[in-house]
Amino acid sequence: MEIRKWNDQIDNTTQNFIDAFGELSAEQLNWKPNAATWSIAQNIDHLIAINQTYFYVIDSIRKENYKTPFLAKFGFMVSFFGRIILKAVQPDRKRKVKTFPIWEPAKSKIPIGILDRFKEHQSELKIMIEHSKDLMAKGTVISSPANRNIIYKLETAYEIIVTHEQRHFQQSKEVFETMKKSVSATHEY
Repeated sequence: MEIRKWNDQIDNTTQNFIDAFGELSAEQLNWKPNAATWSIAQNIDHLIAINQTYFYVIDSIRKENYKTPFLAKFGFMVSFFGRIILKAVQPDRKRKVKTFPIWEPAKSKIPIGILDRFKEHQSELKIMIEHSKDLMAKGTVISSPANRNIIYKLETAYEIIVTHEQRHFQQSKEVFETMKKSVSATHEY
């Protein structure tokens, strides 16, 4: 189990978002270069949305009403899907991946408090991971909250989560750089 490593990554990613975007206005956080690109605020909102779906999975397991998919019986499938998803969420962003509809960020303007919500959410995420040591020790297999046929070990889910957050920090930095170029070219938002 790599709980300490995940906690460090969560703390680093949280601090990276705050350091890079903490001084931005609501208008700047919601700025988009085009309709197809998410704003910084939408990237953060997306991370909160996706991570929260895993809270429901853990809660369901704890309440003993979680149904593990049939495919979870096949170790090679569990490993296969885990590797595929982890590769798809790498921070280098070499591959574009469309998100599932349940994880789409808010379409409207996101309020200025999004970074505070993210910071609080990240603390809750670390607690959830810490409190699921027993589940990881048992080799618990879950399905993706977005698709029951995509299965992986719980510890792989946590690796996916922390890696995915780094990916969206990189995406947010790209939006920020585009915004700075646009502002210097037009002197307005």
